[in-house]
Amino acid sequence: QVQLVESGGGLVQAGGSLRLSCAASGRTFRNYAVGWFRQAPGKEREFVVDINWSGMKTYYADSVKGRFTISRDNAKNTVYLQMNSLLPEDTAVYYCAAKRFVVNSAGYQTESFYDYWGQGTQVTVSS
Repeated sequence: QVQLVESGGGLVQAGGSLRLSCAASGRTFRNYAVGWFRQAPGKEREFVVDINWSGMKTYYADSVKGRFTISRDNAKNTVYLQMNSLLPEDTAVYYCAAKRFVVNSAGYQTESFYDYWGQGTQVTVSS
């Protein structure tokens, strides 16, 4: 079992930045692929970005490409999402998800791929 806890959300003005963290406990995190998803009010949860077990492969949704950066520190069992140039449409609850999966690829965009989910952290971007 892996437990995931997101943190770092908050209220920020448009154009600002936030860094989200996804901390894992329970098992060694380095063998897990991790994805970030988000759900805005009244909308379905959508894929944002994922990173493979080593951190060498990443895949971004077009809506965040060039603004968001995912990274991981396996020694700290933590994945980060640096969000820059935030827009009001980035407002959502952000979730991290994980699956034990040791391959050199990324782009796993479907929720059903992931086995473990965090509780989410709210990001609100004001205009």
